[in-house]
Amino acid sequence: MLFELPNPEELYQALLDRNEVYDGRAYVCVKTTGIFCRLTCSARDPKFENCQFFETVAECLNAGYRPCKRCKPLAPSALADENITVLLREMERCPGKRWRESDVVKLGLDPSSVRRSFKRQYGVTFLEMTRQSRIKEGFELLSEGSRVIDAQVGAGFESASAFRSAFAKLLGTTPAGFSSDAGLQASWFDTPLGAMIAVSDQRQLHLLEFSDRKALPAELKRLCRSLSQTNADTAFAVGFGKPPPVQQVEAELNDFYNLRSDVFKVPLAMHGTAFTQSVWRELQTIPAGHTRSYSDVARAVGRPAAVRAVARANGANQIAIVIPCHRVIGADGSLTGYGGGLWRKQKLIELECQYR
Repeated sequence: MLFELPNPEELYQALLDRNEVYDGRAYVCVKTTGIFCRLTCSARDPKFENCQFFETVAECLNAGYRPCKRCKPLAPSALADENITVLLREMERCPGKRWRESDVVKLGLDPSSVRRSFKRQYGVTFLEMTRQSRIKEGFELLSEGSRVIDAQVGAGFESASAFRSAFAKLLGTTPAGFSSDAGLQASWFDTPLGAMIAVSDQRQLHLLEFSDRKALPAELKRLCRSLSQTNADTAFAVGFGKPPPVQQVEAELNDFYNLRSDVFKVPLAMHGTAFTQSVWRELQTIPAGHTRSYSDVARAVGRPAAVRAVARANGANQIAIVIPCHRVIGADGSLTGYGGGLWRKQKLIELECQYR
């Protein structure tokens, strides 16, 4: 699991102390009320013998407990962290600001504490998050037809080389590498679990990834290379735009996160071998709020011995959430790897338990 729970006695003491160290990392379920809470909840202390402790919200819900209306354990625990709320508010107030650790200190915050808080909640540091946010600003300006120099200034980069370098590090190519008449178009939009980049043509969605995924630049290059090889008379490149499939998946993700619908109807283009595509299709049959092991999936596709091949196919998925590779866990119940970060995998599973 993400966090090895201490013994129940230690967790009970943390509950009595309202110890913030365990907030979002352990939950208490009270047998007499049928309710589960954060360990920092201000409700009256239950007796030790009436307490049951779990690591995740999903486990609490699966055990039949209801979320507490006072401490709201289903709400992001990040909102209870003062370091995060202060900096997110400042980041929203000054979207183009180039943040440094000295700026964090000026706000009366400890940089090491801030680093730990953001890394635990979002998988990236605050400074990394602000850098991504500035690149996103530049991306949006370019997609609106702005010149590269104007996008650079609007994104808060002092030099053209720094902007090009940051852009290429995230997207695999410099702004000049994005074609205005490309067959594939990329769009960047926000979700409750972080910004995502979607790539599609006019008919199908080809890629959907969180913008901070390390493999994203390589995936974009591989996608263009694969399409160019398939269509020998066309050299595929990525440009800026929001074709119908991107608009559709953005709307469907909004419904998904707001618990209105767990159904995705956006047409998909799957780039993989026949076996890999069979794994992806099987993943799409796993209902929201449920999980499968790699061996379960291997048996379902008729290859019970191909557990490692299934794991590789799972990791090669380039259409996050819609092809729900996050619903595959280890045989022992551990979360195992996830390209978007284990913290996202846990939050997605916890969210989907509400669809059950």
